[in-house]
Amino acid sequence: MNQKYIDNPWYRDDDESILEIYDTLTGERKVLKEFPFLIEAPNWSPDGSYLAYNSNGRMFRFDLKTLESTEIPSGFVKNCNNDHVLSSDGKKIAVSHGTKEDGKSRIYVMPIEGGTPRLITPMAPSYLHGWSPDGKTLAFCAERNGEFDVYTIPVDGGEETRLTTAPGLNDGPEYDSEGEYIWFNSVRSGLMQAWRMKADGSEQTQITFDEEWNTWFPHISPDRKKVATISYKKGDLKPSEHLPHKNVELRLMDADGKNVKTVAKLFGGQGTINVNSWSPDSRYFAFVSYRIREE
Repeated sequence: MNQKYIDNPWYRDDDESILEIYDTLTGERKVLKEFPFLIEAPNWSPDGSYLAYNSNGRMFRFDLKTLESTEIPSGFVKNCNNDHVLSSDGKKIAVSHGTKEDGKSRIYVMPIEGGTPRLITPMAPSYLHGWSPDGKTLAFCAERNGEFDVYTIPVDGGEETRLTTAPGLNDGPEYDSEGEYIWFNSVRSGLMQAWRMKADGSEQTQITFDEEWNTWFPHISPDRKKVATISYKKGDLKPSEHLPHKNVELRLMDADGKNVKTVAKLFGGQGTINVNSWSPDSRYFAFVSYRIREE
């Protein structure tokens, strides 16, 4: 790899992006579109008509019929990262935006058509990953007093609630479609693993027990039967790191952690599948693979 990527693993100016979907019935990967720049973290709309992704600090809708992208107007929120979620009714989008005052990520909500964003988390950094199906609560990863944990906060504003207290990184919380469980990932057992807990933070249960892989971002399908994850080979990075420009595997498993299988091998990592990207019928999930533009 070029020395500039070794010196700065987060250098992404030369990234080219391939937006893909995986068909869980046929096992086929399908390329939807290639982009000569960085896009990240597709969400699938609840009505199945488009994907939402971030690129260059902005949010976009990708029409699945025309295969064209349209920017979602977001006003002063123009430093969005790859942690964003759509409401279950498809009317709103919540984003994580590096704010002007300190550059740290805070969560905002706005209409899916665009509009004036409303601040949800005054404290930072806060990285959004989940929205309860009743529309009332957001789940996010936040660093507070040197520890990264899972928190929830009312969409209408209010106090945040800490759900995890285990030392080390606890990240990627998302609700299942019934609002019963929050899925997340944690390094508390050594390597990064997939976990699940009740929505109130109780019954925190380890789901994966990989000995050679760091498993991130368990995304539960709408029918609550399957979970998609992204895995890094042990030793390729620290368990708490989720870097770009790595050879990774996308995996599927049953919701009880059984029948784990690799469904795709690709060059990617950060940006590939940071947020839930399942289609509403639970057949497909979207992801982004990458290549580095040749000089």
